[in-house]
Amino acid sequence: MTNKKYAFYILIFSICVFLTGCEKETPNSRWSMLKKVDPAPIALYTETAAGQEELLQGIKEETSMMPSIYDVAVIKGKKDTLVAYKVKQMARFKMKRIEKELTEKLKSKYPDEKFTVSSDFKIFLETIRLWDKTQEPDFSKEKAEKRLKEIIKLNNELT
Repeated sequence: MTNKKYAFYILIFSICVFLTGCEKETPNSRWSMLKKVDPAPIALYTETAAGQEELLQGIKEETSMMPSIYDVAVIKGKKDTLVAYKVKQMARFKMKRIEKELTEKLKSKYPDEKFTVSSDFKIFLETIRLWDKTQEPDFSKEKAEKRLKEIIKLNNELT
């Protein structure tokens, strides 16, 4: 009877290990919660206006200059710009204030942009996953824009 028990436990353990190994993770998203990923800002539609890269780099630098923020991901769609960031551990008590301060800072410097700002780990992880997918050549801009809207909707539901 004990051999059957051990065989059953080994089978259950093997199934759990197999299912955990099958989770689809991209290279950057796998490590994004443990270390600084620092992805380059991307614009899903570069033909909309000249100077998009400078604009996005400026947004990323503006966000990174805040002392309590240590990792930033910026993705610009047709209308919305998503800024997801990670806050240092000791500054987590002031997250609402940091988010409000950052939103005001970005809106005053870039009044024509519509920002979605989030310090939520889930939003940051989904942003990194989208960033990774946009690096694939067969991932269309329409799919990327749709996924960006889903992430923004998720962020609005969380707040």
